Amino acid sequence: MSLFEKLYTLIIFLAVMIGIGIGQVGPIRSNAEGFIVPLLVAMLYITFLQIPFEDIKNAFKNIKFTYTSITINFVWTPILAWLLAMVFLGDNPALYIGFIMLMVTPCTDWYLIFTGIAKGNVALSAAILPLNLILQVILLPFYLLIFGGTTEVIEFTFLVESILIVLFIPLALAYLTKMVLRNKQELREILISRFSVLPIIFLSLAIVAMFASQGQLLLDNLDLMWKITIPILLFFLINFFVGQRVGQLMKFPNSDRTSLSLTTLARNSPIALAIAMTAFPDQPLIALTLVIGPLLELPILAIITQVLLIIARKHTSLLS
Repeated sequence: MSLFEKLYTLIIFLAVMIGIGIGQVGPIRSNAEGFIVPLLVAMLYITFLQIPFEDIKNAFKNIKFTYTSITINFVWTPILAWLLAMVFLGDNPALYIGFIMLMVTPCTDWYLIFTGIAKGNVALSAAILPLNLILQVILLPFYLLIFGGTTEVIEFTFLVESILIVLFIPLALAYLTKMVLRNKQELREILISRFSVLPIIFLSLAIVAMFASQGQLLLDNLDLMWKITIPILLFFLINFFVGQRVGQLMKFPNSDRTSLSLTTLARNSPIALAIAMTAFPDQPLIALTLVIGPLLELPILAIITQVLLIIARKHTSLLS
């Protein structure tokens, strides 16, 4: 494990604090949002570059993992999110809607970094990414209608842009890079080795940008943070045990079970936040939930990766 991976929890915390701090400067706050998506795309590009495409192709054949992940993410998780929202946020419609939006959108970027740190099956996690992205943007309006009673819709152009920018651009760039270097194996291995720390750096910078752009909203509503904290913590706690238990019942190997846990835990705050700011521009408290979400989620995921590493070590010792 690299030094960056060992210090990951601290790095994330510092990224959040730096983001909130520099977000107090007006010009930085107003321009920071424009850096979030490019940094996440750069993170995905380097991540895809490190994964053999043959492994991703083979992962697409793992139908059992796919339907298990899809069932948890798009059937069980929306129901859990609705129950938690009803119990804890039913008296505040804006926080209620924001919580639903956050929890029904599985992550399509930074979960790959956590999967790699936790020694999960990164190729398998990458293979499920396109389906997660397409399904969440298509189904989100229906979840909002069913669980929130709102008829706000997501424009088709937003769907196309999300799929193009978040998925196909980094994937295509990684593929082209590998094609250019296909006869230069030694150079490719050197580059991949030297680039290995870049995804963590790009993610940390994206976190800085996210909190620089939205940190003021958080500071202005600190009294509401604790109201949202309990259901978010319960969501991660419950879904961690669900993912682990389902992975055991499905007899997944430990690396696949790690992938299942992280793809069903990590949430897609950047895209959900972009949708909220477009569809609900007059409801800042909806966006607030989507800012508080990653403030809690990222340190939790960093801790969970350490828990998963402990589980993996115990699993290995039992087999040996």
